[in-house]
Amino acid sequence: MHRRQFNSNASALLALALAGMPAWAQAINLSALSNADATAGLKATLEKGASAAISLLGQEDGFMNNPKVRIGLPKPLDEVAGMLRRFGQGHQLDELVTAMNRAAEQAIPLAKGLLHDTIQSLTITDAKSILSGGDNSVTQFFEAKTREPLSQRFLPDVSKVTARVGVAEKYKQVASKAASVGLLKQEDAQLDTYVTARALDGLYLVIGEKEREFRSNPLAAGSAVIEKALGALRP
Repeated sequence: MHRRQFNSNASALLALALAGMPAWAQAINLSALSNADATAGLKATLEKGASAAISLLGQEDGFMNNPKVRIGLPKPLDEVAGMLRRFGQGHQLDELVTAMNRAAEQAIPLAKGLLHDTIQSLTITDAKSILSGGDNSVTQFFEAKTREPLSQRFLPDVSKVTARVGVAEKYKQVASKAASVGLLKQEDAQLDTYVTARALDGLYLVIGEKEREFRSNPLAAGSAVIEKALGALRP
């Protein structure tokens, strides 16, 4: 689709993608919604969702007490964990799980600047992809743009936290053996890279949830820009 065609239809695309409403129900409101308003509304929604996700996850128990994002041992290591508990290592395993989640909670605020820059550099192609995508289009957008640089940014801080827990070295030894026989992905055999990956999974998941929440209720976002753009999409 050419730029001109996209600009002329941007309001309709935004309405249908964000509100999921029939075209006839939005006809009057759409006439007053410019492409600039649509783009600004989308950026503001993503900013608000990212900020809310960072605030929620980047605090103590942000991961630990949220079953959707809580970081546990990789499933293939569950049996090993059970054996260690039978041999009196339960306390150390609990410490490890707590340390993994604390590491994620401490790393999350480091994402703020990069997420902001990514949103502000949003292109027409990016907007098309987000607006025409499904429920996980926002997650896919952020993951494609930020996973690699954020992984590099998170890793040193994650390593500092997990290094304080003695059982972390045992995890690495057991996980490496499991990976060598194909029971565990190689990237999950290294504790710090595993925690970093799960932290990013949680971040993208919550950003997507918040963005969908603001789509369905623009007033909840508390932003005049979002209310103007997304409010016009409601009958």
